[in-house]
Amino acid sequence: MEDKMFSKDPRFKVAKREAWIGVGLVVINFLWWFGSAYGLSKGSPTEYTYILGFPAWFFYSCIGGLIIMSILITFVVKVLFKEVSFDEEEQSAEEANKGGL
Repeated sequence: MEDKMFSKDPRFKVAKREAWIGVGLVVINFLWWFGSAYGLSKGSPTEYTYILGFPAWFFYSCIGGLIIMSILITFVVKVLFKEVSFDEEEQSAEEANKGGL
């Protein structure tokens, strides 16, 4: 019976979509971090290039990743996420109004 309730309530569809977007952002963050950290850290530490006193692999994976992910998350929240009411009464009233039109 609960399964029918979840499938009828549009809030669960929005929540599921936004959860998958969140999972996608985590995967992107991990791939960025892993690729930058392990891709740029080859060789001897004496041969590393440094940016602001940090090895390039650390700067790009941790500091650059933080900046890029902050910008990406802000964009995703403003563009792709929706405002959803958590009040069931308000939701039911809106559905009743739509059904009567």
